[in-house]
Amino acid sequence: MIDLLTFGQRMRHFRRLRGMTLDALGDVVGKPAPYLSNLENGKREPKLGLINSLAAALDVSAADLLDTTPPSRRAELEIHLEQAQADPLYQELGLPHLKPSAKLSDTALEHLVRLYTELKEQSFVHAASPQEALAANATLRSFLVANDLYLADIEAEAAGALDAVGFDRPGAMPQTTLTDLVAHFGFEVRQVAELPTSVRSLADLKNHRILIRGRDEMRTRRARTVVLQTLGHFVLGHGAPASYTEFLHQRMEANYFAAAVLAPERTLVPYLREAKKTRSLSVEDVKEMYYINYRLAAQRFTNLATRHLDLRTHFVRSDELGVIWKAYGNSGVPFPTAPDGSIEGQRLCRQWGTRVAFHSDDKFGIHYQYTDTPAGSFWCATHLEVDREPPHAITVGCRFEDARFFRGSDTDRHSTSQCPDGECCRRPPTQLAEQWAGLSWPSARAAALNPLGVPSGSLPGVDLTEIYEFLGSLDS
Repeated sequence: MIDLLTFGQRMRHFRRLRGMTLDALGDVVGKPAPYLSNLENGKREPKLGLINSLAAALDVSAADLLDTTPPSRRAELEIHLEQAQADPLYQELGLPHLKPSAKLSDTALEHLVRLYTELKEQSFVHAASPQEALAANATLRSFLVANDLYLADIEAEAAGALDAVGFDRPGAMPQTTLTDLVAHFGFEVRQVAELPTSVRSLADLKNHRILIRGRDEMRTRRARTVVLQTLGHFVLGHGAPASYTEFLHQRMEANYFAAAVLAPERTLVPYLREAKKTRSLSVEDVKEMYYINYRLAAQRFTNLATRHLDLRTHFVRSDELGVIWKAYGNSGVPFPTAPDGSIEGQRLCRQWGTRVAFHSDDKFGIHYQYTDTPAGSFWCATHLEVDREPPHAITVGCRFEDARFFRGSDTDRHSTSQCPDGECCRRPPTQLAEQWAGLSWPSARAAALNPLGVPSGSLPGVDLTEIYEFLGSLDS
């Protein structure tokens, strides 16, 4: 597609270099001056034959005219001003159209473009407060639950993308297929030695490149996911988010798209249905089959479980202290919840498998466990991401009656959680409390205070039961 504004600027630049008027150029190419003026102002799209005629008349190549680089700083500013005035955000101001005529100085243009840029940036997501972030996560979680964690529109987009490159077999996507897929949407992948530390990837829209860190900085599994997450924003038509909630929603959709491309519904579902029949469902198998990381495999499994397997599941990502970083599900598992309804930043019960796994013999394998809760009994499988700092636990679980379809359902690990009520985690056992209440002052590690939320309790970030038990062990 031709960049009409840049084409017009380059055409005007070369015309003036030749000392030609619009009338003179029109006589050569057989077009009236008003028509050529519209071309120079980016209001008409030239046909290929006319581009060649203009190039010959101006003694340049067609490639010179089609180059996307503005011919001068002034031309670049004029292009930015026209683009700004076409933006709905600018049009909301109700200002009349400003033509960048010769009477408008370069300095004035610089000011106008800079003011628009600042206006645009300030219209983006403002720094969300912890309360706003928690509310945004709650909104997103409700949306997923309402859709049984399955998003049909994005599944269709992913399937269409795979159709475009003719990839329809199970297993890991080859690098050549990924390259073809990215190229189909007009991009190429470029590995660079360094990227700004605040980003995982960078889309260069001017040169249609997706920039990622080199292989020494990013493993192949991670690189493929990051490329597809970035591409997903463009495939799904995302614009500048107007709120933190929209920002999170777009990020979730891009992540979903990447997972749906790497582990396609049409090849994964038949495999999962067969595994359910043989009672051997396993997130680990999805991970190995599609060469993706465990977290992505876990999320992909929960996307498809209810729609295609009639299983209700939950997903949790938490740290060694039991603090929730991400969680959602439709299994009915009782997540710890703050008074405002948020769960991020809350501490999971110490009896749950996602916390027990850190002290389990299966620390480097999959930790399977049943847990009885006030809301019923649940089964879960937990994998520890020990190669990250701090380590995180990735847990996928389901209701007790559905556990029989999963590998690991024969585990004899069984615990009881009385949270959020009773003597379990929120309140230390009576004997310990009587012995140590008021006689200790723990100072919480900074890592225990998730910025998205403050755990409940008189000393946020501290597990008083654990503290009292530790003090008791020293006394003995």
